[in-house]
Amino acid sequence: MNDGFHYLDIIFFAMVAAFLVLRLRSVLGRRTGAEQPPERWGAGDAPSNVVDLASHRSVSEPAPGTSASRGLAQIRTIDRTFDLDSFLGGARAAFSMVVTAFAAGDRDTLRQLLSPDVFANFVAAIDGHAARGETLTTELVAIRTVEPIDAEVRGAFLEITIRFVSEQVNLLRDAEGRVIEGSPDRIITVTDEWTFRRDPRAADPNWLLVATRTPEEA
Repeated sequence: MNDGFHYLDIIFFAMVAAFLVLRLRSVLGRRTGAEQPPERWGAGDAPSNVVDLASHRSVSEPAPGTSASRGLAQIRTIDRTFDLDSFLGGARAAFSMVVTAFAAGDRDTLRQLLSPDVFANFVAAIDGHAARGETLTTELVAIRTVEPIDAEVRGAFLEITIRFVSEQVNLLRDAEGRVIEGSPDRIITVTDEWTFRRDPRAADPNWLLVATRTPEEA
């Protein structure tokens, strides 16, 4: 867990969280042929489904010859319904939902989106804040970048690593309400690299978050 996980306060009610999880499953899974374009998360966000009309390829596609490009080609061979723009729209939604749920201590939402190992790490951090009487508040100002940086077929699983660059306002308060980290007037840029995994043999099309890191940890 890193200090970049001082995040957003958007999910106000459990019913809203449940609705978003259901929506996420529809965009982060398989393409059906009747889906709507991925939603944009914030007025400052760049659209994830822009197409370069000159080359007829999504500008989200990694450069040819990179490990991400080769990995996506392998994934498309195994799952011919895979659509990168739909996936990136779902990844954007997943990022927003996970950081929101983490800041709010929403274990139910996290459990549906994280692998067991990652879920255990998040819960340990949540419990640590609670034991110290700390309160975490996050405002996600914008998600500036949602970029595939690696992809591979690992055994029976499909894996894609996404780099997220976001702008956030993060506050950590102690038991007395004093700010011990962050500032309400400071917007910081946070870079995260998250790996999502899916079992193409499973009936559930959902991708789970199986690893998180910052580039400094590489």
